[in-house]
This record gives sequence, structure tokens and C-alpha cells, in this order.
Amino acid sequence: MEKVKIGDIVGRKSYNKDILFRVKNIINTKNGQIAILIGIVERVEADSELSDLEKVSEDRIQADLSNIQKRIENKIKELEILNTSTKKQVITGKILHLDGDKKYSEKSYRYYKKLGLNAIVKNIPEYKQPKIIYKLLKIYEPDILVITGHDGMLKKASRYNDLYNYRNSKYFIETVKEARRYDKENNKKLVIFAGACQSYFEALICAGANFASSPGRILIDFMDPLIVAEKVATTEKYKYITIEDIENELRDGKQGVSGIGANGKMYRIIK
Repeated sequence: MEKVKIGDIVGRKSYNKDILFRVKNIINTKNGQIAILIGIVERVEADSELSDLEKVSEDRIQADLSNIQKRIENKIKELEILNTSTKKQVITGKILHLDGDKKYSEKSYRYYKKLGLNAIVKNIPEYKQPKIIYKLLKIYEPDILVITGHDGMLKKASRYNDLYNYRNSKYFIETVKEARRYDKENNKKLVIFAGACQSYFEALICAGANFASSPGRILIDFMDPLIVAEKVATTEKYKYITIEDIENELRDGKQGVSGIGANGKMYRIIK
């Protein structure tokens, strides 16, 4: 059997290879080699014994990637048709998107650009996001902030209210708090989406997020944060958006994403 190495796309044999992961790192421990994994479709981070991993076929990889690309293209076509008649008459909300995954950052930027949205996307590892967010907010002055990347509950963790049972939720929470400090000090009203797969939803909302993942502690789709940001950016300021307005566009509805809602950030040009 071919040896698994960093960068390979693999599945976990014990889970029947249900999720495809990219090998982010391999760590030597006294009990053997452990691989750190990140999902290629879902925003999840996990670890696994190297012996439980198996490289997947190119056909399987292309099928999964083609499926998400098809969904992105369908969403873009749907929104382009909807917005064709109004594009020149409106100003959409400005988005700043921080993503811990480089490939997701690139896909997110292409998605926003195709929709004609005003978006800045930065690939920043989750642990660095709290340290840099205030500076970025001062530079770009967005209306909407997306804080995401990869997350996940630790193996055998059962206590949902223990922050230490989550891989990256603490960084997302700290970043939200820093963003709300920026709001207070600069008289702004950001709309914030925060979280990734299995993130500590309640703590993210308490920290100040308008929308967050994941109430059901489930895996969320790559596109979920983008759909929330797009909805807020293209909804008029006088309209209040609730999760009920978005849930049918999300892969797993309110189990994956929920929140307290927010006003839209679009305004019309008066001629």
C-alpha cells in the first residue's frame, strides 16, 4: 500500500472514507504517527492514526470537487439572473472574509467576484485571526465580517459547553470579541458570521456574532458562510434578516447555522 504523506487526499477506513481530507501535517508520537486532517468540502479539522488512512481514487476526488463546483455555479447563475436588472442601481455591503484555509480563500474570492460583490478575502490561520482583525477592520472598514476556516470537536468529547473540547472555536470567539471592540471604539455596526464545522455556537453568539455555526455540532458546507454573507450584502438596510430567510439555502439548515439575525447592508442609488 502506498505511504500517505502531507498533501495527499485521503479517507478514514474506520469511517468508510465518508469524508475526504487533505493531510495537513504528520506528527510522530510514542504511540505511532498521527495525521492532522482538513476537509476538502466540509470545514472540519480532525486527526487520525496514519494506519487508518487510505488515499482515495482520482475519480472520487473529482466527483466530490465537481459536485461542489456545480453547486457554486448554479448559485451564481441563480443570483446573476435575480440581480441583472438592479445591479447598476444598488450598492451592496462590503465584505471582509478571513479564512484559515488557503484553497477555500481562493474559491471564496472567485465566488464573490463572480457575483460582483465588494469583498476582500484574506487567508489567515485561525490562531492568528484574533491578533490581526482589529488592524484589518481599520484598513478596510467593511459592513460584513466572515470569520471561518476549520474546526471540530475533539475525539470522544461530549461536553458541548467546554471550550477546550473544540479545536479552533476559541480563536473565532476571540476574533469576534476584537471585532466588537472595533465596533464600539469606531461607532460601527458590523454584521458578523463566525465558525466552521462543529464550532461552539452558543459562545460565538454570546461573543457578539449575528450568525454562527454549528448549533447541531455537525459539519458545515464550504459555501454556508458565503451564502450568509451574500444574503446580508444584497438585502436592503431597512430589512431584517433572520435565519428563516436563509435556512433553505444552507445545506443542513438551522442545524448547521443559526443566529440572532441582522439588518441588510445594501442601499439603492437615488437618481
